[in-house]
Amino acid sequence: VQLQASGGGLVQPGGSLRLSCAASGFTLDYYAIGWFRQAPGKDREGVSCISRGNVSTYYKDSVKGRFTISRENGKNTVYLQMNNLKPEDTAVYYCAADSFCRWGTEGYGMDYWGKGTQVTVSS
Repeated sequence: VQLQASGGGLVQPGGSLRLSCAASGFTLDYYAIGWFRQAPGKDREGVSCISRGNVSTYYKDSVKGRFTISRENGKNTVYLQMNNLKPEDTAVYYCAADSFCRWGTEGYGMDYWGKGTQVTVSS
Protein backbone atom coordinates (compact mmCIF):
# COMPACT_ATOMS: atom_id res chain seq x y z
CA VAL A 1 0.00 0.00 0.00
CA GLN A 2 1.66 3.18 -1.17
CA LEU A 3 0.74 6.77 -1.81
CA GLN A 4 2.92 9.11 -3.80
CA ALA A 5 2.51 12.85 -4.02
CA SER A 6 4.04 14.61 -6.99
CA GLY A 7 3.80 17.80 -8.99
CA GLY A 8 5.54 20.24 -6.69
CA GLY A 9 8.07 22.77 -7.82
CA LEU A 10 9.14 26.38 -7.83
CA VAL A 11 6.57 28.87 -9.02
CA GLN A 12 6.23 32.63 -8.93
CA PRO A 13 3.50 34.29 -6.86
CA GLY A 14 0.25 34.16 -8.78
CA GLY A 15 1.28 30.99 -10.57
CA SER A 16 -0.32 27.56 -10.57
CA LEU A 17 0.63 23.99 -9.84
CA ARG A 18 -1.29 20.74 -9.89
CA LEU A 19 -0.34 18.16 -7.31
CA SER A 20 -1.14 14.50 -7.85
CA CYS A 21 -1.63 11.78 -5.27
CA ALA A 22 -1.33 8.35 -6.85
CA ALA A 23 -1.93 5.04 -5.13
CA SER A 24 -0.55 1.58 -5.61
CA GLY A 25 -1.77 -1.49 -3.83
CA PHE A 26 -5.23 -0.16 -3.09
CA THR A 27 -8.06 1.76 -4.73
CA LEU A 28 -8.44 5.39 -3.78
CA ASP A 29 -12.16 5.29 -4.62
CA TYR A 30 -12.84 3.67 -1.24
CA TYR A 31 -10.99 6.27 0.79
CA ALA A 32 -11.18 9.86 1.82
CA ILE A 33 -8.05 11.63 0.60
CA GLY A 34 -6.57 14.62 2.31
CA TRP A 35 -3.85 17.06 1.39
CA PHE A 36 -1.68 18.44 4.16
CA ARG A 37 1.31 20.72 4.28
CA GLN A 38 4.11 21.54 6.61
CA ALA A 39 6.35 24.56 6.36
CA PRO A 40 9.72 24.74 8.15
CA GLY A 41 9.24 25.45 11.82
CA LYS A 42 5.47 25.17 11.61
CA ASP A 43 2.95 22.51 12.50
CA ARG A 44 1.34 20.35 9.88
CA GLU A 45 -1.98 21.72 8.66
CA GLY A 46 -4.84 20.38 6.64
CA VAL A 47 -5.22 21.99 3.23
CA SER A 48 -8.09 20.08 1.64
CA CYS A 49 -9.91 16.78 1.75
CA ILE A 50 -12.35 14.88 -0.42
CA SER A 51 -14.59 12.27 1.15
CA ARG A 52 -15.38 8.79 -0.09
CA GLY A 53 -17.82 8.98 -2.96
CA ASN A 54 -16.90 12.65 -3.42
CA VAL A 55 -19.82 13.59 -1.18
CA SER A 56 -17.95 16.36 0.60
CA THR A 57 -14.90 18.53 0.10
CA TYR A 58 -13.12 20.59 2.70
CA TYR A 59 -10.70 23.48 2.37
CA LYS A 60 -8.53 25.49 4.68
CA ASP A 61 -9.94 29.00 4.78
CA SER A 62 -6.82 30.57 3.32
CA VAL A 63 -6.96 28.41 0.17
CA LYS A 64 -10.69 28.61 -0.53
CA GLY A 65 -11.31 29.93 -4.02
CA ARG A 66 -7.73 29.20 -5.05
CA PHE A 67 -7.31 25.43 -4.57
CA THR A 68 -9.53 22.68 -5.92
CA ILE A 69 -9.42 19.02 -4.94
CA SER A 70 -10.68 16.40 -7.37
CA ARG A 71 -10.62 12.68 -7.90
CA GLU A 72 -10.03 10.83 -11.16
CA ASN A 73 -11.20 7.35 -10.35
CA GLY A 74 -10.05 5.65 -13.53
CA LYS A 75 -6.50 6.77 -12.83
CA ASN A 76 -6.60 6.03 -9.10
CA THR A 77 -5.40 9.58 -8.51
CA VAL A 78 -6.49 12.61 -6.53
CA TYR A 79 -5.42 16.07 -7.61
CA LEU A 80 -4.98 19.38 -5.90
CA GLN A 81 -5.14 22.23 -8.38
CA MET A 82 -3.48 25.27 -6.83
CA ASN A 83 -4.00 28.64 -8.47
CA ASN A 84 -2.93 32.14 -7.50
CA LEU A 85 -0.20 30.74 -5.30
CA LYS A 86 1.22 32.90 -2.56
CA PRO A 87 4.56 32.77 -0.75
CA GLU A 88 2.76 31.57 2.37
CA ASP A 89 1.73 28.43 0.45
CA THR A 90 5.37 27.34 0.47
CA ALA A 91 5.63 23.97 2.23
CA VAL A 92 6.06 20.27 1.75
CA TYR A 93 2.70 18.89 0.68
CA TYR A 94 1.57 15.39 1.60
CA CYS A 95 -1.44 13.30 0.73
CA ALA A 96 -3.04 10.83 3.09
CA ALA A 97 -5.87 8.30 2.96
CA ASP A 98 -8.38 7.13 5.52
CA SER A 99 -12.02 6.09 5.79
CA PHE A 100 -12.97 9.65 6.71
CA CYS A 101 -11.53 13.12 6.20
CA ARG A 102 -11.11 13.74 9.93
CA TRP A 103 -11.17 17.42 9.01
CA GLY A 104 -9.82 19.61 11.76
CA THR A 105 -7.39 17.05 13.15
CA GLU A 106 -4.55 18.17 10.84
CA GLY A 107 -4.14 14.61 9.65
CA TYR A 108 -3.76 12.84 12.96
CA GLY A 109 -5.32 9.43 12.63
CA MET A 110 -5.09 9.22 8.85
CA ASP A 111 -4.06 5.67 8.04
CA TYR A 112 -1.82 5.98 5.00
CA TRP A 113 0.65 8.67 4.06
CA GLY A 114 2.75 9.34 1.02
CA LYS A 115 6.09 11.05 0.79
CA GLY A 116 5.74 14.76 0.31
CA THR A 117 6.39 17.06 -2.60
CA GLN A 118 7.98 20.47 -2.15
CA VAL A 119 6.08 23.56 -3.25
CA THR A 120 8.02 26.81 -3.26
CA VAL A 121 6.35 30.08 -4.17
CA SER A 122 8.91 32.79 -4.68
CA SER A 123 9.86 35.51 -7.09
